[in-house]
Amino acid sequence: MFGFPIKETKGETYIIDLTPFLLLDAHHVAYRLKKAKEGTYKLDKTRSTLWLENTKAFPKNVEFEALLTFVGEPTGKNLGTVAPDVTAISVIQHHGFVELPDNNYQPRVFDTRSGSYAMSYMDYATPIWEPIKKRFIYRHRLEKKSPDAEISEAVEPIIYYLDTGTPEPVRSALLEGASWWNQAFEAIGYSNGFQVKMLPKGADPLDVRYNVIQWVHRSTRGWSYGGSISDPRTGEIIKGHVSLGSLRIRQDFLIAQALIDQPFAERDDNYQQMLEMALARIRQLGAHEVGHTLGFTHNFASSPTNRSSVMDYPHPMLKLENGKVVFTNAYDTGMGDWDKVTVAYSYSDIPKGENEKEYLTKLLDKAFASGLQFIADADARPQGSAHAKAHLWDNGANASEELENVLAIRKQAIANFSIDNIRNGEPYSVLEDVFVPLYFFHRYQTEAAVKSIGGLDYNYAVKGSDGIVVEVISKKEQEKALAVVLKTLEAKTLMIPEAQLKLFPPRAIGYPRTRESFKSNTNVAFDALGATETASEMTLRLLLNPERANRLIQQKALDKNAMELDYMLFELIDKVFFEKTNSDYEKEVQQTIQYVTLQYLFNLSVNSKSIPQVKAIVNKNIDDLTSELKGNKTTFNLQLLREIADFRKFPEKFKQYKAPKIPDGSPIGSFQCFN
Repeated sequence: MFGFPIKETKGETYIIDLTPFLLLDAHHVAYRLKKAKEGTYKLDKTRSTLWLENTKAFPKNVEFEALLTFVGEPTGKNLGTVAPDVTAISVIQHHGFVELPDNNYQPRVFDTRSGSYAMSYMDYATPIWEPIKKRFIYRHRLEKKSPDAEISEAVEPIIYYLDTGTPEPVRSALLEGASWWNQAFEAIGYSNGFQVKMLPKGADPLDVRYNVIQWVHRSTRGWSYGGSISDPRTGEIIKGHVSLGSLRIRQDFLIAQALIDQPFAERDDNYQQMLEMALARIRQLGAHEVGHTLGFTHNFASSPTNRSSVMDYPHPMLKLENGKVVFTNAYDTGMGDWDKVTVAYSYSDIPKGENEKEYLTKLLDKAFASGLQFIADADARPQGSAHAKAHLWDNGANASEELENVLAIRKQAIANFSIDNIRNGEPYSVLEDVFVPLYFFHRYQTEAAVKSIGGLDYNYAVKGSDGIVVEVISKKEQEKALAVVLKTLEAKTLMIPEAQLKLFPPRAIGYPRTRESFKSNTNVAFDALGATETASEMTLRLLLNPERANRLIQQKALDKNAMELDYMLFELIDKVFFEKTNSDYEKEVQQTIQYVTLQYLFNLSVNSKSIPQVKAIVNKNIDDLTSELKGNKTTFNLQLLREIADFRKFPEKFKQYKAPKIPDGSPIGSFQCFN
């Protein structure tokens, strides 16, 4: 990594100057800025120095910081939002040197079904007939004081310490939520084996002897992170470190504010119901992030099994009663059944006389036989992924049935929405911002329901274990999902009622649009048709995904009873182009949806990922639609016919039309986090 000149020798002790190493651009900031087209920069050593604020020494680790200044010519727009002088960018770079643990830790073998993260290395001393790549799980060291006792205290319990800067009532919520993990450790025979306390006075979060839950401020409601420092040789977790962004809770508060019927009609301090829902989410988030630092990955297939894991991304589970939204069971409380399985796999003591691998395999087999399922990140992402039961921010045993519920809640909440969803004295622009998460309230459940179309059910199957390997979702379920998803493309679903439109004047001074606002094609005016464009595109980019269409072709080829791509396109076109409308406004909304639909049909027919069979069927449906439009030459239909004619003449010139960008829904920032 670096060569150091020896400055002084004292017996067997050598003194070196670490400074040149600490002042290197170890994070490749200059390269990253250039790659991001933000400018060409280079490190200015005359304006860089050691930074003593967090340069500290502890019994098991030493921490160094350096302030690095990069000078150059800016070419992008982002640096100006965070730096006072974009020609000179200063950043803090941190190095940590950590003592490795002793050799008394026993690694545990990774099983792809365990819900744990895998650490791996190549062991070239492995016999040829055995796998050369070794995989173990990440976990803390945990041992019973009384190994033979059914229930025992730990030699050293796993203790997490909460940042003393965390304010109430968030502090109490995080202490409670993170403490849920003790339920799972009690289930495997540990008394108080997992604990959560406030960080002691004088303790430093950088000290690796403390597992820390940190409350941090940042400019956006960013992702939260659960990371760890671990022994690269064994996977033993040395320190868990959770970072929770303080603005996240405000988004949950905003969602509740939009859903409640006239919360500020009588007084401005009527916020308790909103606060309770937000705190319920923070409890779950605290448990979720701590789970990552215990060694556990996401389980996005927990929603269908009664919210069986805090390692899922939860959406508030709500219901309607007498025309009002009920929040009593919005977020789950306590450990789920899957969480107890993951703790048992990673931290259980193996009974004497039993083979460890056989014992742990039986534990997982029993869990899956009970109906639990484990599916991680890559199989849960919405665009193109195929698993019909693994989703982000969803609810319900059946995704399409829950979408029906979500659409009903959204419809009622929009009807109830009024000036009394904000406090006295607040600009109407704030009311518009409150309306954003309500209008797009169905976005994640739509993602979940769409995945049944061309969808699969499968597990991370291993030889010798029972259960589903891979199955195609039935035709009945796919058609059921399609019918509900198409409701998100109905004009009556996406049109904002005229009574609510009157609540959204041009933005007030001091309250400009942001990345979390509705976008507009009408300058200062609120763009009702633009909102429709955005919402319809949200569904269509999922439904008309090339890989989904390709799967439908394959499924039909293997099973004559499977749902056809042709059927899906016929139902889509029939719903979007031929339903009756009841007003001029509804008609314009419908025409907006029609235009976006046609654009996505074009895209599917020329997309490089679409197989020829898909292109053939899509083109057939575009031809059929052309014939129908020629039979009813309204002004708008003539425009659609021109678009089709131009596309047919110059398909190579087609560029996907972009609707106004959907406001941020997930936390802002990179999703390669552990939220």
